[in-house]
Amino acid sequence: MRGALDPCTMARMTDTHAHVHDPAFDTDRDEMLRRAREAGIGRIVTVGCSVDDSRRAIACARDYGLRATVGIHPHEAASAPDDLTAVLSDLAADETVVAIGETGLDYHYDFSPRDVQQRVLRAQIRFARNRDLPLVFHHREAFDDFVTILREEFSPPLRGVVHCFTGDRRQARTLTQEFGLLLGIGGVLTFKNAQPLRDAVRDVGLQSLVLETDCPYLAPVPLRGQRNEPAFVVHTARALADLIGMPLDDVVAVTDANARTLFGL
Repeated sequence: MRGALDPCTMARMTDTHAHVHDPAFDTDRDEMLRRAREAGIGRIVTVGCSVDDSRRAIACARDYGLRATVGIHPHEAASAPDDLTAVLSDLAADETVVAIGETGLDYHYDFSPRDVQQRVLRAQIRFARNRDLPLVFHHREAFDDFVTILREEFSPPLRGVVHCFTGDRRQARTLTQEFGLLLGIGGVLTFKNAQPLRDAVRDVGLQSLVLETDCPYLAPVPLRGQRNEPAFVVHTARALADLIGMPLDDVVAVTDANARTLFGL
């Protein structure tokens, strides 16, 4: 049945982008992670967005047997340390760390100057390239500059994912075909106004996708407006299965395999 998971695949679903170390979960983190396990989430990657936040991500990953990423979000680029390479080196040495990021460009809020965002993004791509680590990218209203930087800095065998992808077919094709990037698909896929995203997802196919929540943000329908959590990724997986006309078990198996390859899990 398309809408139900076979028990044999229950432990194979991966939430590739979560913030379970976020203070939003401080009062019920144990229970939230228990719900994730019961929902069939076998792996969670908790994502750092600043130096201090990355340290929290690592601590949480150690405590709960998760994986972490470390990096500087574009919102935090203006406060990136001058010795960013040395700091990232120290953070990435932890055994729980599987990627650099999230890093990228965000021109919607411009919390950091655009030239600073670009400089910090380039530095993190170069660091990941030198350490053979994958990258977790964020971009919002900055596609052209983002692609320009990728063309100058990102090349095989680098791996990466554009998390919370919400773009159109053209953007999806550029990111997946030109750069071999994966697209992180979360709750936005279920939103009524997300038809361009659904068209893009159908266009590039399941081999280019991974599942994510971006919790505590962007809960999927029918839970939109609530605090998001990893267990809710099941709703996105079901929506994806319906969209592309594949059994849910197959969607879980392929996206999980993509996640394991991406992060070396």
